[in-house]
Amino acid sequence: MFQLFPTLEFRSIRTFVASTIFGGFLLCASGSSFSIQTATKETTNASSHGLSRASLIANTEDAPYELTPERRALLNTIRYAEGTWKDGQDKGYTVIYGGGMVSDLSRHPERVVVKRYSSAAAGAYQFLPATWKGVARELELESFEPQHQDQAALHLAKRRGALKEIDQRGLTKIAMAKLAPEWASFPTSTGLSAYGQPVKSHQELASFYSKNLNSLKRQVNV
Repeated sequence: MFQLFPTLEFRSIRTFVASTIFGGFLLCASGSSFSIQTATKETTNASSHGLSRASLIANTEDAPYELTPERRALLNTIRYAEGTWKDGQDKGYTVIYGGGMVSDLSRHPERVVVKRYSSAAAGAYQFLPATWKGVARELELESFEPQHQDQAALHLAKRRGALKEIDQRGLTKIAMAKLAPEWASFPTSTGLSAYGQPVKSHQELASFYSKNLNSLKRQVNV
């Protein structure tokens, strides 16, 4: 993988958490019971309410992975590392390798772009077509919509053995090293990319994660 909304209603369903953008960053922490339920067309509705996937932690009851604060923090940090953060705006979910964008998220665009490298990576987490097809099949995802991209990224993190580490200890160097084979922008234990590509430092990613997590904790405790 290369440099890789809604009428809100308060209910006690599962753990849904609201978050805010803090200095251009966002992060998450688990354990809160503050809940928000979103309508089916979250992206469209949230945009009309000034919200975004980055500033809203929510998932449907049948979603494979619960979107706890730590996990939303992880997702936002991956976006930051992969160059699709876009100030937390939802348009990051439409980005293809090279910086272009697509409007149809009914499926992975599978559009090969040749720049410094040749890649068909797409979405907030820069999924390669083969990777996306495999995860979409395993999780039975029906589209390339933002909520499905979020679930797929968490699934990849789990397969790499990083999700448990992040749930318990946050974005540690150990977690980053586990994610490095999946996302080239994440550093290995030596601080280098697993694929010889540009990479973010441990310190930079940990700082992004930490600032956003603290912001989210403040929001949850309101």
